[in-house]
Amino acid sequence: MYLNLRKKGGQTVSSQSARGLMGFLDTLSSNPNARQTVYASAFIFFTALILLPSMLGIFLKRESIGEVFTDPALMGRAQSAIVWSFTVAFLVSTLDLLAGLPLAWFIVRSGSRWVNVVDTLADIPFIIPTAALGFSSFLFWSSPGGISTLFGVEALIPPGVILVMLLHFAFSFPVIVRVIVGELLGYKETYEIAAKTLGAQPFTAVRTVTLPIIKPALVAAFLLAFGRSLSETGATLMVAGPVFENGPVFIKKAKDAGLEGPLVFVSFILIVASVLIFALIRFLGARLRLPTGRVSPFLERGLSRTRSVAARDGVTLLIFIIFVLAPSLFVSLPATYALLDGTFTEAVSGRGVWGGFWQSMLLSYGIGVVATLINIVAGLPVAIMIARNKLGKTSTTLLDMLVNVPIMVPSVALGVSLSFFWNALGSLPELWVLILSHTTITYTYFVRAMAAAVEGVSAEMEETARTLGGRPLTVFRRITLPLTKYSVFSGAVLVFTRSVDETGAAIAVSRQLKTAPVLLVDWVKGVVPVTASERALGVSFLVLTSFLSLLILRLVIRGKR
Repeated sequence: MYLNLRKKGGQTVSSQSARGLMGFLDTLSSNPNARQTVYASAFIFFTALILLPSMLGIFLKRESIGEVFTDPALMGRAQSAIVWSFTVAFLVSTLDLLAGLPLAWFIVRSGSRWVNVVDTLADIPFIIPTAALGFSSFLFWSSPGGISTLFGVEALIPPGVILVMLLHFAFSFPVIVRVIVGELLGYKETYEIAAKTLGAQPFTAVRTVTLPIIKPALVAAFLLAFGRSLSETGATLMVAGPVFENGPVFIKKAKDAGLEGPLVFVSFILIVASVLIFALIRFLGARLRLPTGRVSPFLERGLSRTRSVAARDGVTLLIFIIFVLAPSLFVSLPATYALLDGTFTEAVSGRGVWGGFWQSMLLSYGIGVVATLINIVAGLPVAIMIARNKLGKTSTTLLDMLVNVPIMVPSVALGVSLSFFWNALGSLPELWVLILSHTTITYTYFVRAMAAAVEGVSAEMEETARTLGGRPLTVFRRITLPLTKYSVFSGAVLVFTRSVDETGAAIAVSRQLKTAPVLLVDWVKGVVPVTASERALGVSFLVLTSFLSLLILRLVIRGKR
């Protein structure tokens, strides 16, 4: 009984201390200087630790670019890598748009009972780490046990540019589908129905009315897929082969060979190009015009028939299954053999290469947790500044644009810049360089999610609470946070999973420490000798943990909605 009293007394003292601390912070939040200090600190963190290292690291090494111009062979490789980066990104994004638009239309407009299943399956490439997706695509298209067995050949599509394009198509396809589905769900069909009422065939109404109206979404989807293809590193390394080089592959090879000049040159071009892509999204997309010239009425009548629509949907689903879904999930089949040949037992016991694997997994998850906590603390004030227009219209718009820079810059180029920047400041421990790089890569995701959530909370509601005597922090704790807490959780999980799966930046900054995706790249490329079962099982472990993280998120949000 005495112990129970002590316990209750301790709990009472503890709760009183917590209330006292919260009361002090509530009172402090009423001080304008204190609020400005919080916002200024968050802005300084973003500028000094997120934005400037992303850009200045390459600038600090600008003098080494001259090395490229003195070696014609290196210059030729660098130029070829840059051209291939943009060529593959453009071709893949075009194919994504042509194949993704019909699937998005099927998901939104079809009355099939399988729509929800297709909608869920379209997210599969999102939940698979890109390094794992690259390995899965390699097994599907190039291994003797994949689709090659149907054609009696050893490798239907060997590593190289074609396999790289197929891979990029698979992981950028969901970007197109998600953007267009979101736009179609919010699209009012009034004008389309009016066109049909006036005698236009359904295909004609869609082509001349609907597509021009959703044109900004089509342009944004194309450019996002373009940037996604341009920046991917880990998956591309899995399927590039010994000959093909695009920008990220060239940067990785230049880093391994100690070729600083070519590395800086290609990284600089990719960074500048990525920023220009974002400028196109914000400023030029709305001015582009879609061709809506006349087409034969007979042809459009035929394309509007039920049989034509059914055939289109069938071809669309077939493309999705063969080129996106099957290559993404194929890695799970070889992993099943690991349950039978003893590899799984070795993995659980940590014998052989698995000791290093679990250390890398622990490192990845540790970095993910720290990066997530940093982004919550430092990103939330910036999200509020953007959502509530704290800096004025012009400055807030500029901040809103700059926040997006880390996700538009190719991850390996961003990692190179961060590595140069932090190493120039002194002997910063490699662990902290990794943490800061992962924080930079994931910063945008949390800020974007929270800014959108805070914008959805009525500013008048907050103002009313303050008018009734609520202090700023009290209003945030009791009104804003309860209404956005699941967005906080969602943003945190996205940051965490993105950090755990990051490959390009981790490859660029790591010297001794290896996160799980970087280690898996070494396994697949043969740098570390492992068996086929070990490779497949290691990739499957990473896929499973990422899947479980997002599954928990969906279950929690669905249960509390």
